[in-house]
Amino acid sequence: MTTGQAGDPEADRGEKGGVRAALAGLTTRGRSFLAAGVAAAVCAYVLGQSDLLRVGLLLATLPLVCTLVLYRTRYRVAGSRRLSPARVPAGSEARVHLRMDNVSRLPTGLLMLQDRVPYVLGPRPRFVLDRVEPGGRREVSYRVRSDLRGRYPLGPLQLRLTDPFGMCELTRSFSTYDTLTVIPRVEALSPVRLSGESKGYGDGRQRSLALAGEDDVIPRGYRYGDDLRRVHWRSTARYGELMVRREEQPQRARCTVLLDTRGLAFRGAGPDSAFEWAVSGTASVLVHMLERGFSVRMLTDTGNSVPGEGADGFAGASQETADAAGLMMDTLAVIDHSDGTGLSRAYDVLRGGNEGLLVAFFGDLDEEQAAVAAKMRQRSGGALAFVLDSGSWVREPTDVPGPSDRSGERLRMLRDAGWTALGVPRGASLDALWRQADRERTGLAAAGGTGSEWAGGTSVAGAGGTNTAGAGRTSTAGAGRTGIKGAGS
Repeated sequence: MTTGQAGDPEADRGEKGGVRAALAGLTTRGRSFLAAGVAAAVCAYVLGQSDLLRVGLLLATLPLVCTLVLYRTRYRVAGSRRLSPARVPAGSEARVHLRMDNVSRLPTGLLMLQDRVPYVLGPRPRFVLDRVEPGGRREVSYRVRSDLRGRYPLGPLQLRLTDPFGMCELTRSFSTYDTLTVIPRVEALSPVRLSGESKGYGDGRQRSLALAGEDDVIPRGYRYGDDLRRVHWRSTARYGELMVRREEQPQRARCTVLLDTRGLAFRGAGPDSAFEWAVSGTASVLVHMLERGFSVRMLTDTGNSVPGEGADGFAGASQETADAAGLMMDTLAVIDHSDGTGLSRAYDVLRGGNEGLLVAFFGDLDEEQAAVAAKMRQRSGGALAFVLDSGSWVREPTDVPGPSDRSGERLRMLRDAGWTALGVPRGASLDALWRQADRERTGLAAAGGTGSEWAGGTSVAGAGGTNTAGAGRTSTAGAGRTGIKGAGS
């Protein structure tokens, strides 16, 4: 939720060009009165009618007097704007609250309030405010909605002053504006059992300490609240003060979500395009994995990640989870097609180390880029790919009963390399594909006589799990155990 404060609109008076700008604010009624008065005065002078001259002067003087009085008005009005919420998913509504405070000692006249909004958010809101007493306030609100993600400026707020006769209108603009962020739609994914997941707290680290032995334990001084069962008596006797074993270092399972943003890999535009589906899917997986406690990193084909992201990504299941999700959503809100032609930059980033679970959203892949994507599997503990044949998204659904031969060939290349690869038909549900990927992985594991692996990846124990498979170790799949392969240590 953001708040913007506006200053005194009277301060903008010098920018309006003085009296000339005030005369430009004459309404149709005011201009008509002025023209009628001038015409009557000319006719009176020609005809020698003094009574008609007085009428003409009255008609011409009235709009001029109203303009002068309105121009000299000493209203001091403060305006503020509040968005609720300031970050909204595409297709959802946000409410904008406007508040006007009369900070002068004089009551205001009739005020017309208008806020500037982009065309994509809807029509420009206008409000009429009655007389506001000194120190009084008025509050109004309106709704905005966009099916397209992005960052949209709201404001500046404009205030129209008018005289009681409707002869003149003057506009005062406030200086501040706010920004509404429309993030991608996030689809809730089924809480399938991640048989390969690991929250990374305890087991692996405990084993490493056990293998090291008591003599290799690095103690620290006792702190209030430490468990007395963790007291290291040998170090206590050596240093002459109470010492405890060091705390276990958490090791989180890691997940990298790769988004293909190449402009040549996607066709079509709009909220129902293949690229928007891929962006929404990326957002859904990022949020889901953060909630499961993974250290999550987002990567694009250009090799770029989210600004402010650490080396291991954003940690989930912590106090910073909401902030991490917000940063990722802000990045995805404005992400656009790249000018790149390949996935080599993303591969260079991924081959730097074991990336744990890799979830990728690919557009159209040619043979060369499919080979690069296949090599990415070598540096991940598990790999899941959603491949979008954007050509099927721009045709009628009845014209494309299934994936094209080219798309099917690319899927086979990824599967042969160890990916769990799925084609994404037009309008598909990510949650349904997510569960389908789990079923396919479980089926492959059952056919191979092993479980807890995703396409041959290294498996780790999940929450409530009892086994951790090291290199070449697998655990037998139990009845009804399904899941998506995570990675960890």
